[in-house]
Amino acid sequence: MFLLLPLDADPLQFNVKCEPDKAIQLRDEYPNAILPGYHMNKKHWNTVVANGELKDTQLKEFIQDSYCLIRKK
Repeated sequence: MFLLLPLDADPLQFNVKCEPDKAIQLRDEYPNAILPGYHMNKKHWNTVVANGELKDTQLKEFIQDSYCLIRKK
């Protein structure tokens, strides 16, 4: 699993897998848009909130990075 997406979230939000150090860095850089993974291992997962703070390209990058992490395994 590389993406967890609730169907009723407003604004849209989703969980993605992330390297632990990068996960912390992103949370510090975007505290209103990237949170520790909701109901997930907080070390490896982030919840990304599409509240307008992040660009679409960044959202896609987070999803792609997450997929690449699990694809290795």
